[in-house]
Amino acid sequence: MISRYTNPEMGNIFSDENRYAIWLEIELLACEAQAESGVIPKEAAKTIREKAQFNVKRINAIELEVKHDVIAFLTSVGEFVGADSRFIHLGMTSSDVVDTALSVQMKQAAELLLKNLEALKNVLARRAKEFKTTVMIGRSHGIHAEPTTFGLKLALWFDETRRNIVRLQHALETISVGQISGAVGTFAHISPSVEEYVCRKLGLTPALVSTQIIQRDRHAEFLSTLAVIGSSLDKFAVEIRHLQRTEVLEAEEYFSKGQKGSSAMPHKRNPITCEQISGLARVLRGNAQAALENVALWHERDISHSSVERIIVPDSCILLHHMLTKFTSIIDKLLVYPETMKKNMDITHGLLYSQPVLLALAKNGMKREDAYRIVQRNAMEVWQSKKDFKTLLASDAEINKVLTEKDLDEAFDPKKSLTNVDYIFKRVGLE
Repeated sequence: MISRYTNPEMGNIFSDENRYAIWLEIELLACEAQAESGVIPKEAAKTIREKAQFNVKRINAIELEVKHDVIAFLTSVGEFVGADSRFIHLGMTSSDVVDTALSVQMKQAAELLLKNLEALKNVLARRAKEFKTTVMIGRSHGIHAEPTTFGLKLALWFDETRRNIVRLQHALETISVGQISGAVGTFAHISPSVEEYVCRKLGLTPALVSTQIIQRDRHAEFLSTLAVIGSSLDKFAVEIRHLQRTEVLEAEEYFSKGQKGSSAMPHKRNPITCEQISGLARVLRGNAQAALENVALWHERDISHSSVERIIVPDSCILLHHMLTKFTSIIDKLLVYPETMKKNMDITHGLLYSQPVLLALAKNGMKREDAYRIVQRNAMEVWQSKKDFKTLLASDAEINKVLTEKDLDEAFDPKKSLTNVDYIFKRVGLE
């Protein structure tokens, strides 16, 4: 598992210090709102704001005894504040603090992940333009199909990354909610104005209705979105892993000076980071499944979700941050081999032009079924004999009745297959 401190900025979001700092701010804001409405003395709220602190070691020590994290936290804060601490947490329940703070943490994490996605999108845009006209074979079912360009492959990833940005923006909005509504969400002992004040100060929206907790469909959407983004990275990484295979070798991960690929075989250059990304994407999908299981809770609340979230929320955010950082670097430094792409296009002896020939025959009057039969017959011979496809077609009497030598030359022109590359790039926004 990736250490929480592999990426300090993301790791710090889910540190005990940051979590308790958010808890404290929620309590302080609630006191300020209570003071404004006359529930507690304004002087007490001022004193609480000035004196309130916490000590993580002390919280941990108290929790060992009381077996309750929020009570341990409040006890630690109270030791700093003194007598006025009796006004802290007035009318509130633990989840008011814990869930609202978790929303803040997820919001902080999502905002950082959006920066990661923007960085990846920009690198993909740059490299897509770089290889816009770099012709390579397109593959379906792993088998050579027709010409495409490496730039189009990257443009596809660019567009998918842009969709993932929109998905995460929506998920960010979904989880940016807070609640300060009391034991079962009825505001029985606290005014809704406190919730409105706290949420406004924290950049959150009050949940329109809650129980003792913020509803977990929100968290499930957020973690499912992270899993979708991870699955996109998995998809991109799998493509690079294929392209790096020895018998393909059209692109490969950058291999740094001094890097070793195998303890036994000095020649190895392995797509290890792409493989790591594929593996970690499985963890994100598993965490999303756990988040979906958290949606159904007993009545107004149970805590079956709590222990799960302590793992899956920070780990998913930290993992995706790590994966995005790594994959952005992969694309930035990706080694691309246009000459190998050209060489690989030739290994099927021209079979990649079977559809243009089929269409040319149909256009010039032959029934499609007959045209398909004739072209396939010659194609199957190429698979067996390794003869040149164009030469076989040129010597086929049935084809000679319909197509001229010029017609065949046009059918075998790779540029014809790529006529609309500029159009696609323009439509994607990569002019």
